Amino acid sequence: MFYSVMKYLPGPQQQAFKELQGLEDFIARKVEQNQHTLDPNSPRDFIDCFLIRMQEEQEKPNTEFYMKNLVLTTLNLFFAGTETVSTTLRYGFLLLMKHPDVEAKVYQEINQVIGKNRQPKFEDRAKMPYTDAVIHEIQRFGDMLPMGLARRVTKDTKFRDFLLPKGTEVFPMLGSVLRDPEFFSNPQDFNPQHFLDEKGQFKKNDAFVPFSIGKRNCFGEGLARMELFLFLTNIIQNFRFKSPQSPQDIDLSPKHVGFATIPPNYTMNFLPR
Repeated sequence: MFYSVMKYLPGPQQQAFKELQGLEDFIARKVEQNQHTLDPNSPRDFIDCFLIRMQEEQEKPNTEFYMKNLVLTTLNLFFAGTETVSTTLRYGFLLLMKHPDVEAKVYQEINQVIGKNRQPKFEDRAKMPYTDAVIHEIQRFGDMLPMGLARRVTKDTKFRDFLLPKGTEVFPMLGSVLRDPEFFSNPQDFNPQHFLDEKGQFKKNDAFVPFSIGKRNCFGEGLARMELFLFLTNIIQNFRFKSPQSPQDIDLSPKHVGFATIPPNYTMNFLPR
C-alpha cells in the first residue's frame, strides 16, 4: 500500500519485494522466449496476442500495448489468479475437516448429479445448490482480501459526514460486508445455509462481495468460480479428508490477517474413496 515509502525501510517487506521481482523477471524471460518464436498468424497464448498488438500499435503515441505493460499485466494474471484460488481451497479443506457433515453432503450431491464414472463439468453446478452454497460460504468465511484493493475517487465525493477530494485513495472494506449480521444470520460461523433458501435451493446474497463490486471488480471472477467448483468437486469425488486432530480440536483462526487472510498451517490426509 505504501510502496514509495516501504521500499526504503528495512523489514520483512524487502524479502517480499525481492520475491515479486523474481516473478517479474520470470515473466520477462517468458516474454523474450515468445518474441523469438512468435508467429503472428498463430498466437499461442496471452503473451503472443499482446506482442502482436504491440506490433500493430507501435506507431501510436498513447498506446497501452508496450513491454512494461505486457510484463506487469501477465504478472497480475499469474499472481492474482493463482494465489487467491489456492488459498481459498486451502481454507476450504480445513473448514471441511472441521465440518465433516458438510463434506459428506457435498459428496452425496456429487454422487447424485455426477456419479463416479465421469469428471465434474462446470455445467453441473446449476444442479448442485448445496455444493454451490458451500463454495460461497468458504469464500465468505475465508474473507481472502478483507481490505479489498486500492481505489481512487474520480470526483469530490461526500460519504456520510466526510468529504473525499478527487484523487483520494480508498479501500473498500470487503470483510465488513462479508461479516455483516444484517445479511448473514451468524456471520462468525461457517454455515452453508447462509446461501440456501427454505427449499434447499441456492439463493444469492447482495453482501457476497469477495470479488469486490462495481466497474473495477475482479475481471477473473468467472474463471475463479469455475476453478473453485471444478477443483473442489473433482477432489471430493475421489478423496475424503482426514485430519490428525478431531474436528472439535481444529483451530480455524487465520495465521495472518492484513491485506490478505492467510489460513493456518495444518496437516491433512487425502484418503481414496
